[in-house]
Amino acid sequence: MSRHPSKTSAEALTLTPIAITRSCFQDKFGVPRQPGLTRFAWADLIIQPPFDREDAFRGLESCSHLWLTFQFHEAIRAEWRPVVRPPRLGGNRKIGVFASRSPFRPNSLGLSVVRNEGLSRRDGQLVLRVREHDLIDGSPILDIKPYLPFADALPEARIGWAESPPHERLAVTFSAQAEQQLADLDENNYPDFRGLIEDVVSYDPRPSFRRGRDEERIYGAHLYDCNVRFRFTSGVVEVLTIV
Repeated sequence: MSRHPSKTSAEALTLTPIAITRSCFQDKFGVPRQPGLTRFAWADLIIQPPFDREDAFRGLESCSHLWLTFQFHEAIRAEWRPVVRPPRLGGNRKIGVFASRSPFRPNSLGLSVVRNEGLSRRDGQLVLRVREHDLIDGSPILDIKPYLPFADALPEARIGWAESPPHERLAVTFSAQAEQQLADLDENNYPDFRGLIEDVVSYDPRPSFRRGRDEERIYGAHLYDCNVRFRFTSGVVEVLTIV
């Protein structure tokens, strides 16, 4: 059977971001490896012209959760690789990139389910607020769709190597200095900040080969405009400073 060449040839696509993310996560280190691992991660999606029309979002208020298609804009590489090392496999075992959710993909596209916290207009901008996300600041949002429970939730689905969410979490303590610094922050500008910090560090954001180790090394995660510094000792994460 003959086919028309124009229907079989691959062509480059130009995608226009619908929104730009303003996130509590300022860089890749510390971001949950999947959405939903922290209830306390908030983000504002700043809707871009010409999509910043309320009519385009009519009915969205009834949706508790949304699908976001976005670009891993800090994971773009000149060349893609056919195999990756997922953290859930210890960072040692290789699997195919299309059998993984690695950010290092041919088109650098990500897909996340987030909780819808409502649409509003602020200072002339249309803003969609979301929660329970895994987006870093500046992530371009390429599409927004409602999450359909009857079609999207498939309890019989299997993957084979990451069947359950991570349950092992480290205990978290705050130094006296960190407690004071946390108390001095405005809750309106840093919503659920203690919970966010605890979730980020308790899942041990270090590379796989460093996990489980006690270290004198001090790590830092940039959450909102703060540098949260912490270390791992005796199976506990101690938050040292929040500056």
